[in-house]
Amino acid sequence: MTKNNTSAPGSAPDSTAITVDEARTLGGLFRQRVKRTPENVAHHYYDRGSGEWRQVTWRKLAEYVARFQAAMEGEDLKPGDRVGIMLSSSPEWIAVDQAALGLGLVTVPLYLDDNAGNTAYMLDHSGTRLLFVRSGSDWTSLHDYADRLGEVQRVVCVDTAAGCEDARVVSLDRWLPPSATKLRALDKDPDALATIIYTSGTTGRPKGVMLTHHNLLWNARATWDAVPTYPDDIGLSFLPMAHSYERTSGYYHSLVSGLQVAFNRSIEQLMEDFAIIRPTTINSVPRIFERVYGVIQDGLARKSALARKLFELTVDVGWSRFERQQGRGSWHPSHLLWPLLDALVAKKIRALFGGRLRFASAGGAALSPDVSRMFIGFGIAVLQGYGLTEASPVVSTNRLDDNDPGSVGPRLGGVQVKMQQNGELLVNSPAVMKGYWRDPEATRKAIDETGWLHTGDKVARLEHNRIYLIGRFKEIVVMASGEKTSPVDMEQAIMIDPIFEQVMVIGEARPFMAALVVLSERGAQHVQSMGFDPASDEQLRDERLESALLERVAEQLKDFPHYTQVRRLAVLREIWTPQNGMLTPTMKLRRRRILDEHRDRIDYLYEGHARVAATAASRNIRVAG
Repeated sequence: MTKNNTSAPGSAPDSTAITVDEARTLGGLFRQRVKRTPENVAHHYYDRGSGEWRQVTWRKLAEYVARFQAAMEGEDLKPGDRVGIMLSSSPEWIAVDQAALGLGLVTVPLYLDDNAGNTAYMLDHSGTRLLFVRSGSDWTSLHDYADRLGEVQRVVCVDTAAGCEDARVVSLDRWLPPSATKLRALDKDPDALATIIYTSGTTGRPKGVMLTHHNLLWNARATWDAVPTYPDDIGLSFLPMAHSYERTSGYYHSLVSGLQVAFNRSIEQLMEDFAIIRPTTINSVPRIFERVYGVIQDGLARKSALARKLFELTVDVGWSRFERQQGRGSWHPSHLLWPLLDALVAKKIRALFGGRLRFASAGGAALSPDVSRMFIGFGIAVLQGYGLTEASPVVSTNRLDDNDPGSVGPRLGGVQVKMQQNGELLVNSPAVMKGYWRDPEATRKAIDETGWLHTGDKVARLEHNRIYLIGRFKEIVVMASGEKTSPVDMEQAIMIDPIFEQVMVIGEARPFMAALVVLSERGAQHVQSMGFDPASDEQLRDERLESALLERVAEQLKDFPHYTQVRRLAVLREIWTPQNGMLTPTMKLRRRRILDEHRDRIDYLYEGHARVAATAASRNIRVAG
């Protein structure tokens, strides 16, 4: 695909895109990028010391990486040794990764907000020898697990090492030499191990996914072939770099294309950063869109009937135009209204994301049809995709000119997919992992003798290479009646209502569906306005409050089958986090842990089914069983 060289974002020619053969390794990819566009801006980052946004070119970034390499060479490391990265997304994250990869070392990305036990396990299991952390306090938080950390020989604190007495700990400014001559390049083997990425571990201990240079390089280039970016594009990075999706589709993809990347200051400042950076592309997860959608819908409910009608008309006309552009619809006279509707409504919504967004790639979970329809209707190209860490990670994605929001897109070129008789999706490609670190048994279960990766995801259908998913096998709920449903879809629908921060739907082997919910800040205010104290467990158990919240849940689930309707719910005060063990670092529910933690509340919800049925009947709701 070749584009005209104009001043519009995303319009630069693609002659600077780097191929797999040219790069050979991830370190080679970086060196090729520096060689091709040395004075182009690589990254935008916020300097908290000066309170200003700053830029770094590819040439300056290469000089920074060379300094890290020089320091690493003084740490008695040999090719294949592991380097842990527990940092926020930043030029330092990139510098550590590239310095290590160029020296033939293996990086182990770690989440800043993971609980200490998980982090210690991964450091121990991987045999990490050199570790980069944000501050000395990040290291001291692991002291309860000191017996597992004996292989860590050096800890480098990027911000400050203050308050840490461990002799292994040093601050970055003391560890890093003031200059270095050139980049080292020991990474000659494309099939050498590049990284160990630990999976979220929703059940049991996380497993270390072994990915090679070729795995990741091939996948980054394949995603570029499907959805190209250009040197005059700018992406806003707000997912953790430890997340394989952001690492490949954001970071390594930017090396392929020359795309500029700006690092978000924090999720709390995300909307501000959209206005400042005005990105042309982002990688996101559904929750970001769902939150914005919920806020918009909440505000819309307080507007006049005319304003709501105008809003709905804009979405309808915008969606109709999108369907025509995709070759699935025809021209309609209402399309003549678009310039006016765009000026009055759609442009204001696009301005929330900076006003220049060419496309937003969405992965990690399915996006609600209502949510994707609204954003696409307003002219924001949302491209849903699918992947898993074991596939480096992208398997499929929608394209700008081939976008079916009901699917996770066609497979990438070079990826093979098939469906087993039980509906499980199998994947084969050059991006499939080498296996799980120090776990040959798990590797044999995941990759069969013919090289096919068993994803654990259930497929609705494969159609013209396009994938339509149902969900994870282990997350499918089978009710006592034998009916099956995906709780994830229900949870996403419920959380569109902005009063709910977190939701877990339950019903395995039960006569009806129930839910555990955590209120958002807005939800707490709503409950308080009803006369209930959101800080009181007793008042949160009040049946009148439960009934009122169930009505709101029912509204969100009105398009789901009757047997999936939630009949009871419990409001919990404590938010689920990775630190308290209820979420994975990628913010997925640890369902078994939550079930065990709240077993008494759940049993209470299902006690006295006859009483529940009577209550439901009074509200004209059918109860299964």
